[in-house]
Amino acid sequence: MARIENLNLSQRVTNELGRAIIAGEYSAEAGLPTEAQLCEEYGISRTAVREAVKMLAAKGLISSRPRQGIRVEPAANWNLYDTSVLKWMLDSGPSLLVLKEFLQMRLAIEPQAAALAAEFGTDEDIRKIGEAVEGMKRAAADPDISMHEADLAFHTSILFASRNRFFFQLRDFISTALSVSIQHTTPAKGNDMVVAEDHGKIYTAILNRQPERAKNMMTYLIDEAMTFIEAEIKRAG
Repeated sequence: MARIENLNLSQRVTNELGRAIIAGEYSAEAGLPTEAQLCEEYGISRTAVREAVKMLAAKGLISSRPRQGIRVEPAANWNLYDTSVLKWMLDSGPSLLVLKEFLQMRLAIEPQAAALAAEFGTDEDIRKIGEAVEGMKRAAADPDISMHEADLAFHTSILFASRNRFFFQLRDFISTALSVSIQHTTPAKGNDMVVAEDHGKIYTAILNRQPERAKNMMTYLIDEAMTFIEAEIKRAG
């Protein structure tokens, strides 16, 4: 039980310190409080603090060396593929700029994943993509149903259907950022059914085994989202 309690405390401290580092409250110049100070501030044991330090170090946010103490790492060393790090970044101030970078990455990956899904996806893989589209259409027709989960399922199903293991392992990363991105881009389009139908065009191309069309349709979808995000960045100054 003590081990579980320590782990839960460590996770809480990891979460709070991670957010604080990414928000700029701690920096490479200012550093982090000492172990003793963290124990006092959070009212936890050194064991729990050390667990939190290990977790943050694994995410690239800090390093801990003998006689040097705990050091905050520069942003270039952060593991952006870690879903906690990405979520903390999206929760911090410049989330629109982070979303723009995320969309640039999606443009490099998802159109190719859609093309591969059309070429190599099994009938069962493609059926799951179709189910996600149907879920989006049901949500679009019913204001009491959120489209969010079906939208995420659509994109992760395509990653799986690509039959590229490297692409599929990005599913948690893409789902985390999509959860925030959708909040900006879906309302901007103004019509949930149009959003669902645009996703349906990608599904149809994959179903008909048309790799180039699937690639182009996915490129169009993400490029349109990029236009919305860039407009928001411009409005924000």
